[in-house]
Amino acid sequence: MSSLPRSTPEAQGLSGTALDAFLAALDASEQEIQTVMLLRHGHVVLEEEWSPYRLADPHLLFSVSKSFTSTGVGLAIDAGLLSLDDPVISFFDADELPETISDNLAAMTVRHLLTMTTGHAKDTVESLSRDRRMVKIFLGLDVEHEPGTVFVYNSGATYMLSAILQRLTGEKLLDWLRPRLFEPLGITEAIWQVSSEGITVGGWGLSINTESLARFGQLLLQRGVWEGKQLVPAEWFEAATSRQVPNDTEENADWHQGYGFQFWRGRHNTYRGDGAFGQFCLIFPEYDAALIITSATLDMQAVLNTVWDHLLPVLEGKEVSPVARPASLELPPPTGATPVGGDGRTYRFAANDTGMVAIRLDPDGTGTFTFAHVVTGSAEEYEVVISAGDWQEHRSEDGRLLTSAYADGDAFVATIRFVETPFVANLACRPDGDRMTVDVTLNVSFGPTKFTLVSE
Repeated sequence: MSSLPRSTPEAQGLSGTALDAFLAALDASEQEIQTVMLLRHGHVVLEEEWSPYRLADPHLLFSVSKSFTSTGVGLAIDAGLLSLDDPVISFFDADELPETISDNLAAMTVRHLLTMTTGHAKDTVESLSRDRRMVKIFLGLDVEHEPGTVFVYNSGATYMLSAILQRLTGEKLLDWLRPRLFEPLGITEAIWQVSSEGITVGGWGLSINTESLARFGQLLLQRGVWEGKQLVPAEWFEAATSRQVPNDTEENADWHQGYGFQFWRGRHNTYRGDGAFGQFCLIFPEYDAALIITSATLDMQAVLNTVWDHLLPVLEGKEVSPVARPASLELPPPTGATPVGGDGRTYRFAANDTGMVAIRLDPDGTGTFTFAHVVTGSAEEYEVVISAGDWQEHRSEDGRLLTSAYADGDAFVATIRFVETPFVANLACRPDGDRMTVDVTLNVSFGPTKFTLVSE
């Protein structure tokens, strides 16, 4: 599965007992950790998965994607296709530009896109999502501040970097990176969401597995060298992972240490790519170490605090109180009463955030749930039959799903783990004549984590 060598912690100067204590701290935390991998001196010294999650599964990385987009820009600059100081508007046609180009829009450069200092007052991604012409929407938005003066986290800016690369190379970002980055690193499973206007979204949407992300982390530690070949210019990674701009207005401690070119600076002289709900590629240059975590949390700072409290002392060689390694690492299925049978009626639902289209509860105590493809965007629907007991595995275009069910009073409660993402949905289904009410609880979400759906 990997070209990364394995080693005992002791052979790489670390205490295996102390790493057991770190693993125990992760397992005991209130944050749901799904996979973890630690590299030291280029060797894997810790790798664990919380069943039913698997290290080998591709995992949706959200904004870790930005660090890969940055790498694509660095490669294009090295190829002479653009420069940091090129104006953003110079890459687009007149019919994509607003009739009146403001001074601030005219002053916006590639550097400003990379450093999240475009001059916008808020993230532009919500505005972009309202229309398929995302490039045109971005260029038409007000630019309230002079570019370069204000840091505002802006996924729309990363989308524009991807759009620029596609204009210059004639290839989608993923295709540009495949022969230059992914294939040399042995990353063959990568998929990356594409917008409705045919552009790799750049700021989010990349899925690779834990070990592939670890290889990227090792490439960062090696300043772009892989198996003796300079894949990415060392100067680019040096600049991209350095503090390019201040971001003191950010709230959490590890998010106001400065920002590079689509990389965050962190405490303890670290830097990282990170993504929503706890996806981390965390680099410790002083200790020649990289930590990869995939998880599902609404408190990403809490995950980093666990790292500072329980892993950093290990890297520093400090004495750590021994804590036994957990006997097993798993996220068990829910327990409860066996669901009673339904009447086989199908209830259909209007478009919603779960992607659920229809539900049928059958006399044998199973539920058949019909979904739209929320990850791939495919128009084809798929069915998942859910019953009580151990996790049951299903495959779809959206990846691997694990399901189980139980009864809570008069409700059929289905639990669905979309295990190639952080998302878990609990659906408490209550049929009542011609209507079904479904109380939805999501573990993590960009919107509400609790809401109710009523069938049509």
